[in-house]
Amino acid sequence: MTALLDIRQLNAWYGASQALHGVTLQIEAGEVVALVGRNGSGRSTLARAIMGLVRSEGELRFAGHALGGLRTFEIARLGLGYVPEHRDVFPTLSVHENLQLGVAPRARGRIPRFAFDDAYELFPVLHERKRTRAGALSGGEQQMLTLARALLGDPDLLVIDEPGEGLASQVMGQVAQCLRVLRDRGVAMLLIEQRLVIAQDIASRVAVMGHGEIVFDGALASFAKRPDVMQEWLGVG
Repeated sequence: MTALLDIRQLNAWYGASQALHGVTLQIEAGEVVALVGRNGSGRSTLARAIMGLVRSEGELRFAGHALGGLRTFEIARLGLGYVPEHRDVFPTLSVHENLQLGVAPRARGRIPRFAFDDAYELFPVLHERKRTRAGALSGGEQQMLTLARALLGDPDLLVIDEPGEGLASQVMGQVAQCLRVLRDRGVAMLLIEQRLVIAQDIASRVAVMGHGEIVFDGALASFAKRPDVMQEWLGVG
């Protein structure tokens, strides 16, 4: 079976500094993989490389399409969504206008799985503030908006970078519920998350990054039996 996302021997750079070293990782359709590791391990760089936002070399394919050389919007149109770490909302536009910008074109020839009603049902506060400028939202509300906008792109795979960063536990609970809905509707995810409790609740597989490499990749049950990996690469255990 061909993986939905197929990464092989991927290297990436920021200027002259190499950040990824031969990363190999596959994600199947509908699969949720938690990507964990310490800050600076290369997790966010991998997300940016997938989306064509940093210089990279190696094999990078999504749904059979080679991603090398494609621009970010072209990658998104293939069905690959991205929720960045730093909540890139359009601050002068309203919540609803931000969501409209995320609506997928119908080029893939199918009825979208997600609509505005889904976004507002998952995040009622966005419905309450749909006419509010996005720049006036709290950090948690902006995180919800970024995730809802990505959802309206009807992705087959969603790359989500630190959705829980800086969020109160109640808000994170709403975000986690959204991720479970996405998973249950068959959306594959690469979930970059520091909180192991969240990652283990959503994902079926764990990949651990260290020094720009994948140092562990296995089922959730296998990861739970590796306290050595947790201690060396995550500082827990």
